[in-house]
Amino acid sequence: MSAEDLERYESEQELALLREYRDVVRIFKYVVETDRRFYLCNQVDVKVRSETGDAYFEVSMTDAWVWDIHRPARFAKNVKVLTFKDVNVEELQDSDVKVPPASS
Repeated sequence: MSAEDLERYESEQELALLREYRDVVRIFKYVVETDRRFYLCNQVDVKVRSETGDAYFEVSMTDAWVWDIHRPARFAKNVKVLTFKDVNVEELQDSDVKVPPASS
């Protein structure tokens, strides 16, 4: 596979992921961003932990969709993330989701 073929494949996968996001975003209530991933979910719980002295976040999500081009299945019933980095949680409202219509 040439570098050009690989680049074209990755571009096609990114476009497919964006289309999938557009199709599913309306069924979720929250957007969760961590240092490694972007999630859509219907339930989220963030806890600050510090058993070892260093604080970290434990993020639990239910009914999640994972923005990851390399995952064959992006839907997950339960997700748990442990991270020392920032976590951003936003609640979506109907007016927040303005996805352009699909073009033919």
